[in-house]
Amino acid sequence: MSALEHGSGAGTPIQGVTLYSFTRAFHGREYDLEGLIRKVAAEGYGPGLEVIGFSSFRGFPAIDDAYAGWFRDLVDEVGLVTTSLAVNADIGIHRDRLLTQDELIEYMTLQIKAAASLGFPIARVQISITPDSMEALAPIAEDHGVTLALEVHADQYASHPRILALRDRYEKVGSPYLGFTADWGATVSGFAPSLIEAYRRRGASEELLGKVVDLWNSYYEQGPPADQTEHGQRFGAFIGLAAQNGRPDLGIDFGINGTGLFGPARVDDWLEIMPWIRHVHGKFFGIDENGEEPSVPVRDLIRLLVENGYSGAISSEYEGWHWNHWQSPFEIIAGEQAVQRSAAADAGSRMITDADEARRTLSAHLAQPVRG
Repeated sequence: MSALEHGSGAGTPIQGVTLYSFTRAFHGREYDLEGLIRKVAAEGYGPGLEVIGFSSFRGFPAIDDAYAGWFRDLVDEVGLVTTSLAVNADIGIHRDRLLTQDELIEYMTLQIKAAASLGFPIARVQISITPDSMEALAPIAEDHGVTLALEVHADQYASHPRILALRDRYEKVGSPYLGFTADWGATVSGFAPSLIEAYRRRGASEELLGKVVDLWNSYYEQGPPADQTEHGQRFGAFIGLAAQNGRPDLGIDFGINGTGLFGPARVDDWLEIMPWIRHVHGKFFGIDENGEEPSVPVRDLIRLLVENGYSGAISSEYEGWHWNHWQSPFEIIAGEQAVQRSAAADAGSRMITDADEARRTLSAHLAQPVRG
């Protein structure tokens, strides 16, 4: 039963963006960190601002007080609201071994402290964090006032056993500082046309491209893979398809994107973890000539969030920059956010675009107890 059916009202999601969407402009030195933040504010991509720690802050997670103060002052000056800091769970940072549990907790604690220092109320963590680790991190997150929102990203999905195990542990622990980041890439409905165009520009034949789309569509009809063995089989099928059609050089690329970026779960799969969704990655890949996202069901996803009372932030996350060298990411982000606003209105609500309202709404959203 949705929040609207329950009588608790529609959600009012907060519009925002992750600077990850502009990676190409950042790496190309068109903008530095301050320039990107000012651009986001000036062009109205906020008020929500998400940043990736290791790619944006030199020396991360070591952040001194002076730098943290400068960053927070800049965000306040331009009228943005910090939403989520993307942190990493790199258990393989040593060449010869994985981190022990104690080492991982120490590593994550440093990043949680950095998030708090920089003014982020949420730290996005990754799927390599186990239920045991999340439980151990809960009191540390509480001490620093930072919500840990583990990212549900393809090839995982909300009803995947690993995600349900985390959900069940959250319910057992009962901490409001544990939750999820819902990445829309887990619920894609079509192979991105902009990626097909990129392969075309790399010389792939129309016959091969048609077969790639047909293969992905067949997996969409089957639904997401039941386990890692099936995921591996699908990955291998894309590699085999490329080899059989004279383009073995494209096989790994087909596999990575076809299974690890375009997740075929259905929109209502998110209901499995809806009460624990604390942040959303509005993953998308492009905007077509009709002003719509042709491969991500943005309108259905927004409606689901609105109808289930979600009033947290949505960070527009443009992933097409990996292959689309011919269009401006800024224009594409503006187009996708227009779709979000239109979809929220169609669902009987709206996207929050005012910074003061966003700040109040996000604070209330994160303070709500989780009721499964």
